[in-house]
Amino acid sequence: MKLFKHNLLPLSLITPQNSHHVLSFHPSSTPTRLAQHILPAKMASSSDNNNELILKERAKSTFRYTEDIAPGLKLDMSMHAIHHASLSEFQEVQVIDSYFGMTLVTDGKTQSAEHDEFVYHESLVHPPLFWSAILSGAESGKATGGAPKSVFIGGGGELATAREVLKHNTIERLVMVDIDPEVVEVCKKHLPEWGGEAVANHPKMELIIGDAHKYLMETNEKFDVIIMDISDPIEAGPGIALYTQEFYQRAAQVLTPNGVFVTQAGSADFVPHPHAFPMEGSEDNTESSCYSPIMNTLATVFDHAIPYSVSIASFGEDWGFVMAFNGTPKSARHLVDIMPEEIDSLIEERIETVPGVPEHRFRSLGVKRAVTGKERGGDALKLYDGESHRGLFALGKPLREAIKSDKRIMTVENPIFMY
Repeated sequence: MKLFKHNLLPLSLITPQNSHHVLSFHPSSTPTRLAQHILPAKMASSSDNNNELILKERAKSTFRYTEDIAPGLKLDMSMHAIHHASLSEFQEVQVIDSYFGMTLVTDGKTQSAEHDEFVYHESLVHPPLFWSAILSGAESGKATGGAPKSVFIGGGGELATAREVLKHNTIERLVMVDIDPEVVEVCKKHLPEWGGEAVANHPKMELIIGDAHKYLMETNEKFDVIIMDISDPIEAGPGIALYTQEFYQRAAQVLTPNGVFVTQAGSADFVPHPHAFPMEGSEDNTESSCYSPIMNTLATVFDHAIPYSVSIASFGEDWGFVMAFNGTPKSARHLVDIMPEEIDSLIEERIETVPGVPEHRFRSLGVKRAVTGKERGGDALKLYDGESHRGLFALGKPLREAIKSDKRIMTVENPIFMY
């Protein structure tokens, strides 16, 4: 059911009563994430003599966007426009223009925003791909090998994860499987800077609309890197089966001998709030952080499961990832302690801008813009380099201690849901 004719009434119809987000219209007050109510703007006198006062009063009235981040914590900002709102077969899909620019929202959660989508996508993609190169080289006694050549993406409907993978000039084959064609088409139309047609139609890319879980369970193909860019493990969401021990066991079988697995892993705040980790013996905390359970679960399948994180302003919190692979403890230590010069050298040798992907409308001070669309090396990346690599793996002591205390494992029979 696509609802385009009226930007306000349909939103109120498609928002579930228990949605974590509200979009609303508030005169001079705080905003709220998908339209449950609209308050009339203040109207000043229409007298010609009061034009200035009218404009001043109108400036106070604005649409607002609010998202629940955690119990008792909301992210609230101005919303300039609603570009898309629909219900797909699997989820609620919106594209809005807010404080952070163009933003994709699914099921009440920000997926990525114009302001800092590169932070999420570069952090998810480049550490495992460069680590694949280093692991494949170690076998032959070289600094790096020819990998990664083949990559699988589960999810990734925005196409930005594929965009970052295709920047690696070693890639020969990229398979992306996303279950929701609505998200892919909406992003191609409204968010071409994320990748758009240039990525969807790239000659190295095979885009499949389907079930990533089913695809990996049935495929005979092997991949150097598997990237899971999927929805959070929320109870009503489509992605929970992709966070289980059973799925990770199958993913390990689909990897090449030096293969690397990585998944987004939800909230990973530097100092975790008590709600994020259940009290020992408590059964009340049915929705919490899944960061350490994802790491624990991967550690039952692979020799190493290494957590890392990055601060993402548009998410309102630090965000976690977990990389998993097999090898010696020494190799795992090298991933964390790798010298910046080694990463920077790989970037210069391997990274190239994907042709035809437009630049975002604006960039923050300190973030390079693509000028020609033919940038190479460090000029083709906004965040990731040797220094930032080390920062990604430098988790705060409070988070490390919280992870140590959490022994939970995610299985089909015992799933864990994120708030």
